[in-house]
Amino acid sequence: MKPTAGAARPAAGSAGPAAMARPGGTTTRSAAVLPQPDALADDALVLGLDVGGTTMKGEITDADGHVFAAATVATPQGEAAFEAMGAVGDQLLAELTEEQRDRVGRAAVVVPGIVDPVESIAVFSSNIGWRDVKVGDRFSGRWHMPVLLEHDVLVAGWAEWRFGAGRGHDNVCVVILGTGISGTLSVGGRLLRSSYGQVGEYGHIPVRANGLPCPCGNIGCVETVASGASIARAYTRRTGREMDGAAEVFALVDTDSDAAAVLADAVDALADGLIGIVHAACPELIILGGGLAGAGAALTDPLHQAIADRLHLVPAPRVVLGEYGARAGLTGAALFARQGALE
Repeated sequence: MKPTAGAARPAAGSAGPAAMARPGGTTTRSAAVLPQPDALADDALVLGLDVGGTTMKGEITDADGHVFAAATVATPQGEAAFEAMGAVGDQLLAELTEEQRDRVGRAAVVVPGIVDPVESIAVFSSNIGWRDVKVGDRFSGRWHMPVLLEHDVLVAGWAEWRFGAGRGHDNVCVVILGTGISGTLSVGGRLLRSSYGQVGEYGHIPVRANGLPCPCGNIGCVETVASGASIARAYTRRTGREMDGAAEVFALVDTDSDAAAVLADAVDALADGLIGIVHAACPELIILGGGLAGAGAALTDPLHQAIADRLHLVPAPRVVLGEYGARAGLTGAALFARQGALE
């Protein structure tokens, strides 16, 4: 999709030391020192690759979002995932004509976990199982073009803010709801990020003092109540009936009191987790993305009400659905490759 945002915003990140500590005692640089390559010409093509814990998706697109080549493959575990990424890029490029191949100006690879975009290192992914893998140089040589590396949720949230449901707003919180829960925060027209390559870990805010254990090691995190898998498990515990996922529970909300109770608890947990962010940053919008956003008004309306009920000093933000849905990561990768920077 061709960018249609308004005036240019300041570069992402905040000023600070060039090197910051990250988990494990090693260092990474703050986003403030990221290189800022120029945006590509409108006639250029870009390669975007969105790597998830289950699948990786790649596309080659033009400035209007027209897809010239696309592929989806399973994500292997460990460092084998990087050979699969390279193979997906090879496949996409091989599908182009020679003239189209010459127009591909840049690629962006977005991955989960902890990411050092300055050094182009995939620092750590617990779900896929890699640690400190150098990324950018292996792909730039293989594909014969510059390759950018970033965090998948950071790029998805940036795309929704700058070009999707949040365009025209300077203060936006994007929440990606799926197997996990995380997101981004833009304040005063600046995209905030941590100094060691993570995004907003909203799912690991504790909201239940006597809640369920979370894989992160804490108790009662938002994810233990409000993630897609947690909603399905809660319904099964309550009724004894197995559910394939949260979508099935949402489908029953108008006719099944157990489904309504489970979802009300999930909304309350999510509102409890977000309320501190709302007080601290006063976002104009909360944008919901990821798989659970498919619930639509059955999620946005009660979440807005739950947040409004908890506020007495600051206005309640509107709660809206993202425009890019499950494609936010892939769309964001293409926009990132085209723009050259998260700004």
